[in-house]
Amino acid sequence: MAVMTRFAPSPTGRLHVGNIRTALHNWLFARQQGGRFVLRLDDTDAERSSEEFVEAIRADLGWLGIDIDREERQSARFDRYEAAFETLRAAGRVYACYETPQELELKRKVLLGRGKPPVYDRAALALTDDEIAAFEAEGRKPHWRFKLDHDATIEWDDLVRGRQHFDPALLSDPVIRRADGSWLYMLPSAVDDAEMGVTHVVRGEDHVTNTGLQLQMFDALGAARPRFAHEALLVGTEGKLSKRLGSLGCDHFREQGIEPMALVSLLARIGTSDAVEPFADPAPLVESFDFARFGRAPARFDEEELKALNAKIVHHLDYAVVADRLPAAMDEAAWTAIRPNLSRVDDAADWWHVIEGPVEPPECDDEMQAYLDRAAILAALVDWSNNPWADLTSQLKAETGRKGKDLFLPLRQALTGRDHGPEMAALLPLIGKEKAISRLHCE
Repeated sequence: MAVMTRFAPSPTGRLHVGNIRTALHNWLFARQQGGRFVLRLDDTDAERSSEEFVEAIRADLGWLGIDIDREERQSARFDRYEAAFETLRAAGRVYACYETPQELELKRKVLLGRGKPPVYDRAALALTDDEIAAFEAEGRKPHWRFKLDHDATIEWDDLVRGRQHFDPALLSDPVIRRADGSWLYMLPSAVDDAEMGVTHVVRGEDHVTNTGLQLQMFDALGAARPRFAHEALLVGTEGKLSKRLGSLGCDHFREQGIEPMALVSLLARIGTSDAVEPFADPAPLVESFDFARFGRAPARFDEEELKALNAKIVHHLDYAVVADRLPAAMDEAAWTAIRPNLSRVDDAADWWHVIEGPVEPPECDDEMQAYLDRAAILAALVDWSNNPWADLTSQLKAETGRKGKDLFLPLRQALTGRDHGPEMAALLPLIGKEKAISRLHCE
């Protein structure tokens, strides 16, 4: 069977870095296997879902280079959930419950107070017709639970966590439908995975228990089970789950000047045994993707590591890739000269200003001014068609006896207004003869 993975965000907010990692890994695995990647919008919550967030999800995936083969919306599939619900109801696998949230919370506290797990006691199954009628006379409407089969052990081979085992008797029958008729996550997700032909579900380890419950739903519906891969969750640099990670999305990274492939390079490899490296193209990441390389320890997301990766990627970006993001007059030679000094493409405009000028002249004493005046005279005489920087510095060295920092730094300061920057051999021809002479005269 051809591999199919899915990314199933709820369009109730922007994607954050954890969502992005899930989407990326589903996409990488599908592409490696020659399969298909589905975007499924879990938009059953009509009040909180919005088209603005739908568009934002599409835009973020596009920016990251994650292309989709198919898009589905849960809001268009309510009839399928209704049909599955009736099938399970007819088979005795769903049942109505009339407890209020307050009553359920009280039961939970009592069990915890006794040192017992807060598992639902299935009291609703013992209700008499008269009791049900009394509840309905009060105006109570039932919520609905899926009845787990306590005699069927829940087991599966997880692609990351290995063999998994749950005793269903130790789990609460999950609520699948609210009293107002709206759906919770569990049943629609299982129905969609089954009917859409999803073969592999890749998600965070916080869904492990959900998977155990959903496996019984697949079985009760007579549907094929997908394979599951539950990855360790992302943690911040402090080594624990961080609220900040929930606020870091593509907008934040774009504002920070992060290239999409820097984010892809980091998220593809953290949490695995593979080294994190800067990739300008996702092909090597697709080729090397392997769930066997994922560890059980939390994956540490470090923004400083991301920035360092970003700089390495920027240093190798071709002019054609970034031309539309550079100052209008900036050509390939200028990009090649300043590229090694950039940590983000947007900083190119700052260095272009150094080339174009004006720059702030350095403070000079008489000795320094005399040195720069002589440099200006020599700059007018050197051959600018070959390597004017090498000619200028070699003549100054011969005449003045200066070397190292004493030779080079005053020239750099006068020509660029800065102490550090791109190689002057590449920068000087871009500044040009007339501007260089003027700057050396501190004009």
